[in-house]
Amino acid sequence: MEKTSKEFPYGKDNKDRLPWEHYLAEYKQADPQEITERTQLPYDPDAKTFEMKLLGTVYFITWPEFEVSHKEDSIGYYPLEEMIAAKILAIRYLLYGEPSLAGGEFFTYREMPSGDLYDRQFNGRCITRLAYGFGNKIDRFRLVMEHMGGKKLEFGDISYEVCLTGQYFVRFILWEGDDEFPPSSQILFSDNFPVAFEAEDRTVVGDVCIGMMKALDGCIGS
Repeated sequence: MEKTSKEFPYGKDNKDRLPWEHYLAEYKQADPQEITERTQLPYDPDAKTFEMKLLGTVYFITWPEFEVSHKEDSIGYYPLEEMIAAKILAIRYLLYGEPSLAGGEFFTYREMPSGDLYDRQFNGRCITRLAYGFGNKIDRFRLVMEHMGGKKLEFGDISYEVCLTGQYFVRFILWEGDDEFPPSSQILFSDNFPVAFEAEDRTVVGDVCIGMMKALDGCIGS
């Protein structure tokens, strides 16, 4: 089990600072027994740690400090230790989330609750970023997704499904760009997402997943 004590510097106008401080204060006052009963995540009362699997890696999260460590694996990049957005996503799940079985259907961001209100932001932060990050690098996308343990699908020019946590799944679909058309992409969420993740959470899910893809693209071999 490897531990990190990395601190996250915040600028005065950093949009993540105030939400993180708010959720951390709430987390410190939360009842760990209530959290483990609601989320069904294992909790070790002696070590005061929750065990949570996120994007293929098992993490250990302390209560009440929210210090994060991971179980050693072959992935090599750990967003819950590296990205404040991932920390906010995880702490919100601990505070408000609950498990739910996927029903087998998948939907676009816009098709889910409040998706029409924030679809433009999601497209800019996630859909466009994915398309232009990997739409002309299909082989690298394949390598990254397989490294993440993604399940290969048959949509678009290339597509994969990853497990966010529990039974919550996300699909990433790419259409390769050429001389005539730019690359394009789509991101789909399993039908149970609204049980635990609000519209802004789903945007953060896209941010975190694509951030992890880009980090792995920069550090894994061909």
